[in-house]
Amino acid sequence: MNTSTGTGTGTGTSTAPVLRAEAVTKRYQLPVTVIDRMRRSAPTALTALDGIDLELRRGEVLALVGESGSGKSTLAKILVGSVTATTGTLDADGERVPVHRDKDASRRIQMVFQDPYSSLNPRISVGSMLRELLLLHRIVPRAEVRAESIRILNLVGLEEDALDAYPSQFSGGQRQRIAIARAIAVRPDVLIADEPVSALDVSVQATILELFARLQRELGLSILFVAHNLAVVQHLSQRVAVMYLGRIVEVADTDELFRNPRHPYTRALIDSIPRMGAESVTDRLALQGDPPSPFDIPTGCRFHPRCPYAIDACRTTDPALAPVPLVLGTRPGGTSAVSTSAAGADSADAHVAACIRSAELGDVDPLHEPAIEPDDPALTRPDVLLDPERVVESDLDGVAPAAPAASAAHHQEEPSA
Repeated sequence: MNTSTGTGTGTGTSTAPVLRAEAVTKRYQLPVTVIDRMRRSAPTALTALDGIDLELRRGEVLALVGESGSGKSTLAKILVGSVTATTGTLDADGERVPVHRDKDASRRIQMVFQDPYSSLNPRISVGSMLRELLLLHRIVPRAEVRAESIRILNLVGLEEDALDAYPSQFSGGQRQRIAIARAIAVRPDVLIADEPVSALDVSVQATILELFARLQRELGLSILFVAHNLAVVQHLSQRVAVMYLGRIVEVADTDELFRNPRHPYTRALIDSIPRMGAESVTDRLALQGDPPSPFDIPTGCRFHPRCPYAIDACRTTDPALAPVPLVLGTRPGGTSAVSTSAAGADSADAHVAACIRSAELGDVDPLHEPAIEPDDPALTRPDVLLDPERVVESDLDGVAPAAPAASAAHHQEEPSA
């Protein structure tokens, strides 16, 4: 019996993966109709996932973001075991996860769904729901089931009287808290949250996000947080993986990704975050059209039909995830050279992107405009722009740190309240 997440003590983030997906693909073969037979058409397949490699480290919150239809929920269902991958492997704590999971393997990875009402049985009370789980997985002795149920409810911000109530008697935010309580009741190692706040009011979203952060700290959970809005995960996750049309196109530490996006799709997601102020909307990178059909994926880079920076090579080259090149530049108004990459290529925290022009997107775009304005509210920390002059592949050991005074002149002071 696993008790690592039931002690109430948080654990630090480790670079060792608690869950790893390698070369995972998922294809849905459509049935052949009579008309297809008459036309002798080839079988049609929908490619939902195409060669996904992903690592979730112990004790971290990894955000998985992307537009609707990018394959986020399909990947989440494969990780939790409700959907079987077409090809690829899953490892949990270095051990291969079997296709048909036993009770203990299922317990270790739990899921919180997008719609809390449809994921809860309306005919079962909250107490009965928790009691069934605690007894099935033998979490506590039968005599301690009620006390453990109360403890779990208190962890998610609910009181003892919720045990005798039914899901229909709660608000949307309370239902999501019950769904979270059900997931953590079996003391899992990994919690997969599939857009758990997208169906909630904005005011309620903040409380649920804070609940996830607190549970991660207190229980030492590893959380894969699925969302389509980067603003939702900005202050919750330690790392972000960006998905587009069944592929992961960029992975980086959260503050590095917001400061220095190296894939045009990531930059477009960041630019789509609503902002208060007089900023012109036309200054942002806006995507044109809809994502291509997963039945007919474009050749080369699958983002090139919507990418404003696409060149001829993008239409023929299918880029793989690779560490972004280090960009050497100078701060405006100063002479100190600095590196724009947060970690080297050999580091476990390397910033990787699937774009052949990732070097040109280092803090400035190919048109020499800022990827993100220095006073942009989307930033997690203030950083001045860099003006890259050349790209280097080696570590910049001899680079001198920039003087703090150089950045002050390039930031606007926020008006006092």
